[in-house]
Amino acid sequence: MQEIVDRFFGTDRGAEIARILLLPYLNHAATMYASEYATRDDIDAAMRFGCGYPIGPLALIEALGPDVVISGLEKLHADTGDPLHAPAPVLGELAVAPSSDDAAVPQLRHEISTVGVVGTGTMAAGIVEVFAKAGHDVVFVGRSDEKVDGVVALITKNLDKAIAKGKLDDDAKEAVLGRLTGAISRESLADVDIVVEAIAEDMDVKCELFTDLDRIAKPGAILATTTSSLSISELAAVTSRPEDVVGLHFFNPAPIMKLVEVVSAPTTSPEVAETAKALSGKVGKHPVSCTDRAGFIVNALLFPYLNDAVRLYEAGSDSLDEIDTAMKQTKLPMGPFELLDVVGNDVSLAIQQTLVGVFGHAGWEPAPTLVRLVDEEKLGRKTGEGFHTY
Repeated sequence: MQEIVDRFFGTDRGAEIARILLLPYLNHAATMYASEYATRDDIDAAMRFGCGYPIGPLALIEALGPDVVISGLEKLHADTGDPLHAPAPVLGELAVAPSSDDAAVPQLRHEISTVGVVGTGTMAAGIVEVFAKAGHDVVFVGRSDEKVDGVVALITKNLDKAIAKGKLDDDAKEAVLGRLTGAISRESLADVDIVVEAIAEDMDVKCELFTDLDRIAKPGAILATTTSSLSISELAAVTSRPEDVVGLHFFNPAPIMKLVEVVSAPTTSPEVAETAKALSGKVGKHPVSCTDRAGFIVNALLFPYLNDAVRLYEAGSDSLDEIDTAMKQTKLPMGPFELLDVVGNDVSLAIQQTLVGVFGHAGWEPAPTLVRLVDEEKLGRKTGEGFHTY
């Protein structure tokens, strides 16, 4: 942590780049906390476990000193005139803000034995693996036998890698595979205790699925979505059991990433939200709680920062590599343009457009270069070219 603090106070251009990009991110996190959208511990944990950051934003504000952050934002605000750079009033109070470390440990208020998963993509297969490795029987549904077999093949490959590294033995592998049941009919989910969907990020497609799951799933079964940007409330509204619908936003790759955002709609029952959080912890994840708002915690904080990095590049003083290097020198795992190319510029643009549509901040309008790259189908690593060439 001290390295980050020292870097922030540096006098070279790299340190200046870091301040230009970090200060709005810290301000946004403080604003999120002040709105009571999530606790300070959950905001910090979300960025640590969801992005691999060495320190959460609120903890970094305290380490730097709120006065330092306030004065930095005042200078930035004077330079840019952007209302988003005006220091959040809560910044002066963060040093004495209470921690929630002593919060009660969440409990399983619903019995969860068998888990259902809908989808056969990378995220869905990862979620199947997570639950099976934690000892749950898992019924997963795909559109074809080929898709279903692909999930088993991917999980088998991952288990074989773990064996090769000495982290697993053959008996444990067979036990995990023995807990898997693949199907091509949703009717196979009739007896599961929770269904986690991980299908296309399309509201119409998800609504059709949730309408069907409402018909199929037994009374009391929890219906969970892994959406990273769509409304939990809208999905809940197409069912006759909105109290049983919750967001379980796993991060990719699910077997590796520790974070799960547990997202409650206004209709989600406290017992279901607590069960979802307890279940996430039981399978080895770090759950954080938030309510149903665009971007949840991680995306809402991460993508405006990435967009700011593109705008800084567009200003012409710094190269892509210089900005990437400057941020990695603050101990972030990737530079912003490296991360954009990993996420996919099309995905990044869609998330940014969603955030602007919901919050209306002009400063979050997608940077023209990001829009252009998507128009040119330079989407990042998956197409071989984005901000960088691969």
